[in-house]
Amino acid sequence: MDRKRFIETLSLGTVMPALSTGWTLSKSPQQIKPKPLNVGDTIGLISPAGIIGEDEDYDKVIQTIRQMGYKVKEGKHAREKHGYLAGTDDQRAEDLNTMFADPSVKAILPFRGGWGCNRILDKIDYQIIKDHPKALIGFSDITSLLLSIYAKTGLVTFHGPVAKSIWTHFTTDHFRKVTGNRGEHTLFVNERLSESYNSYRIVSPGTAKGRLLGGNLTVLTAMIGSDYLPDFNNNILFIEDVGEDVYRIDRMLTQLKLSGILDQISGFILGQCTACDESQPYGFSLKEIIDKHIKPLQIPAFSGAPIGHIDHMLTLPIGIQAEINVQEGSISFLEDTLS
Repeated sequence: MDRKRFIETLSLGTVMPALSTGWTLSKSPQQIKPKPLNVGDTIGLISPAGIIGEDEDYDKVIQTIRQMGYKVKEGKHAREKHGYLAGTDDQRAEDLNTMFADPSVKAILPFRGGWGCNRILDKIDYQIIKDHPKALIGFSDITSLLLSIYAKTGLVTFHGPVAKSIWTHFTTDHFRKVTGNRGEHTLFVNERLSESYNSYRIVSPGTAKGRLLGGNLTVLTAMIGSDYLPDFNNNILFIEDVGEDVYRIDRMLTQLKLSGILDQISGFILGQCTACDESQPYGFSLKEIIDKHIKPLQIPAFSGAPIGHIDHMLTLPIGIQAEINVQEGSISFLEDTLS
């Protein structure tokens, strides 16, 4: 065998196994939309990830949700403690499955994020969720649940506050509009809400359409290689994070690139990277890292949206067709978010 044919044979031998064993993104089933969450409805409160603290801490959160006008049903294991987790994996998954099956519960709101949702993805009863669709809202580690449930069932989920969030007027108003019956079709994300926020910035101009998909960058990249991620092809990716050095943001965006996700998306939104350290004297800034990864994609993109670990946060539906207009600083929903 000559050298050229040997190299060709060797290349096929190394590439073909990779193709046969490589991971693929889930193809989302037919879309399902939850019913509106109205004042007076019952919200199920669960702890699918970390713990809050003592009983009085949970009681304060419940009081806040009740003062907003909602009834509350607490998960059986919501106050359990299992190391840094709020109960065992089986207990946390049981509460999630039970809340979806309970006809008296109209929406589900985790007490907090933290870490732990990835551990229960294979314990979720996705058929129960398809049979009893309702709004699930949260952010940070809850990203795992939002994306996996949409990928496996087609149910539209919501990236928004958790129960222990700071319910400012801005946060509450957008939560009610997007999950309730008041309707919200265009969000303007370029308004300055706090001096501590990263300002709105155009990365690449233009408009883009696609389904809104995303959440916490760290959690999302930790799901790569599983079949719990939806298909990102021709869809709009939004990300946020907290407490990460810029080199880690670089590393995770590189992982999104190498996995093929960045090359598939039609548009890009960076929310807030709260307390992301840029203090290294010889490092890159967050702005530079975003530009290095996103500008070469030549897709509409902006940063600085009020999404993430912040007090004044938007609620975004995951799986809804939307359009971003970078010059306007807007996200427009092209379909209803609710059934």
